[in-house]
Amino acid sequence: MNKKYLTLIIAAAMATVSATAGASGYRFGSQSVSSQGTAEANGAEAADASTIFSNPAGMSRLEGKQLVGGITAVVPHSTYNDEGSRRFTGTSVGGLTSQDDYVPKAVAAPSLYYSQKINDQLTAGFGMFVPYGTNLSYDWNWAGRYALTNIKLTSITLNPSVAWKINEQHSFGFGLNAEYMKATLGQGVDTPGSIAAAQAAGTGTALIRQIVALGGNPAALARVGDAHASVEGKDWGYGFNVGYMFQPMQGTRFGITYRSSIKHKLRGGADWDFSTVTSDAVVNRVIEAASHHEDSAALVELRTPETLSLNGYHEFNDKLAGMFDVTWTRNSRMKNIDIQFLGTDNGDEVIRQQWKNTVRVALGANYKLNEKVMLRAGIAHDEAPVRSDELRHAALPDSDRNQLSFGFNWKVTPKSSFDFAYSYLDFKDARGNYTNNCRPGLLTCTGNGETTRGTWKTHLQLIGMAYNYQF
Repeated sequence: MNKKYLTLIIAAAMATVSATAGASGYRFGSQSVSSQGTAEANGAEAADASTIFSNPAGMSRLEGKQLVGGITAVVPHSTYNDEGSRRFTGTSVGGLTSQDDYVPKAVAAPSLYYSQKINDQLTAGFGMFVPYGTNLSYDWNWAGRYALTNIKLTSITLNPSVAWKINEQHSFGFGLNAEYMKATLGQGVDTPGSIAAAQAAGTGTALIRQIVALGGNPAALARVGDAHASVEGKDWGYGFNVGYMFQPMQGTRFGITYRSSIKHKLRGGADWDFSTVTSDAVVNRVIEAASHHEDSAALVELRTPETLSLNGYHEFNDKLAGMFDVTWTRNSRMKNIDIQFLGTDNGDEVIRQQWKNTVRVALGANYKLNEKVMLRAGIAHDEAPVRSDELRHAALPDSDRNQLSFGFNWKVTPKSSFDFAYSYLDFKDARGNYTNNCRPGLLTCTGNGETTRGTWKTHLQLIGMAYNYQF
């Protein structure tokens, strides 16, 4: 069973939102509504206190006390069509061959930022945002159930920060990151395949004798169904981020930002449910004992990817400004994930992931329509960390995507304004052909041995709104 999936997922990322993430991997796609309006191209703009996320050095440009509270709604649409998924025995898994309602219709993620200028050189701030997240809930009878039935990852980061302005050209920023992650995962257990394999190998007779000896009805084996396993885990991890901003001339800025990897030890529990495998409780207990699966604690250790961003901002005139951002993510830290079942004789489950490093490129622009309204727009291309069809798992059917964003800032009073943003993300069709290299019956490892083969098609919309206030 893929308990480690849970860990992989929870380690790789999670979020307070219940939807597929907008950025590659498990990363959530928008930590700032003003940034979303330019497709996250405005790292060097330092438009408001949300610069704490994109580049903490940008706080040195903010006056007084500033507060930004935002919320981003995620409206996903995904479909899956099976193309011949197989059990470890090589036979068809059966079940539903298409899925079109396994993601929520809409969910929302919050963000909150506060900055305060201490003197001409120092500015302090605090950020709270969603770094990662996903929520998938397939039918328990879908063709890929032995890989995954459901997963929900939630996370939130607390990011106290400080910026130091050396002079009009140079400023630095530094922040600490406290990251909380929680995940739950469910998966079918291939009991029918295990029984069929035992009967084919001639070991099914011993199972029948045991059932009879305990007063059960072995005829129930003719109608055996799936068992189900679930796992949950959570952890706090800690890291840092640093930023530098250079202004060679008025209206032109360049920035560089680094956000560190965070180590997590995800601790939780694994639960195996064989109570509905057949209608005979004795048969169910015998099958559960023969499976060698038992409820236990679970542990996975891993590190989230670090990121390095380069960005620029230039004002062409008093109305039009252009900007760019290039972000490199070291996803290669996420190699194979081992889920350990503590206190048992069960071997680890290994999820073959072997992610590759990725690059995201974004271009954006602002146009000052009048004294009250600033228009925003941006485009971006984001690579997926998945290396191949054979390494694309149902928990993250990720693929390269293109993003188109629009937004605007509306100044209500001299000290307050609203930001609105809309983004459309179109994902390349994601074909999966993932095989779990372990199979039922082995004690040296844990897994269903299934092959999940099919294609996911996804697009999603992000709708954000934020309120800005300067004290």
